[in-house]
Amino acid sequence: MSVTGYVTTFKYNYSSVKLMVLESLINPIKAEKKPWTMFFVGILYSSIALIIALLLFREYASLIMVFFTVTASIPVIYWAIKLEEKKDLIITEEKILLKEHAKALAFFTFLFLGFVVSFTAWYALLPSSVAADVFEVQTKTITEINSPVAGNAFHLAGAFTTILLNNLRVLVFCLIFAFFYGFGAIFILTWNASIIGVAIGDFIKSNSGTLFAVPLGLLRYLIHGIPEIVAYFMAGLAGGIISIAVIRHDIKSSKFKRIIIDSADLTFGAAIILVLAALIEILVSPLIG
Repeated sequence: MSVTGYVTTFKYNYSSVKLMVLESLINPIKAEKKPWTMFFVGILYSSIALIIALLLFREYASLIMVFFTVTASIPVIYWAIKLEEKKDLIITEEKILLKEHAKALAFFTFLFLGFVVSFTAWYALLPSSVAADVFEVQTKTITEINSPVAGNAFHLAGAFTTILLNNLRVLVFCLIFAFFYGFGAIFILTWNASIIGVAIGDFIKSNSGTLFAVPLGLLRYLIHGIPEIVAYFMAGLAGGIISIAVIRHDIKSSKFKRIIIDSADLTFGAAIILVLAALIEILVSPLIG
């Protein structure tokens, strides 16, 4: 079956198994054609999740909102990974295959940015007492890991190593979660989005008198955050593709080797991106704001 033929079948299968109202708003085919739409979907999913968590589970809102955001995102993430796994079986040229994967990575990234902007806005606009409850765990996490990245070359080298090792650890977890749960990486990424949102929101609040507080806050954290998230999604996509291939018994196919090579390429590329992101985080981000 050609890619076009599979996409037609995929559209039918996706439309026939929708389980949620939110799921009907978007599908992977539309998302790949217009990835920017996922930005608004991300804002919607996370905002609804936050409101529900705040109204019904305020004591545990910081975790419940992440859970509901992930729940809303699972269908489109699962079907997207399933589509990419099928492309691995159909497309033989690695260059073309990576180009196809880039479409999925684009809409994953826009979805993540929607989460970040939503969490940032809610943290910055909610009354301090309410924001403290809703983002309690995220705030504690930031306090524990926050440390100044400045100083001489020795300190910078140490900071670079610490940041890179931590990011690589997250990448490995994304790969493992995606392999065992198919779409498990989305939980880690949504959690990271909530932490980044709090960090940006706190920066905006602390610099509320500054004219460019909002763009500076976004730039300070997203200049290295976006490459990191792209890398994590690449690892998640790699693990998810292998996971679905095993579930579908494609592991017995001669094409499974191609799937392994493609996933290895995605993982290696993700590691390279994380090295660049760590350099940006210690050399460029501290200079902003």
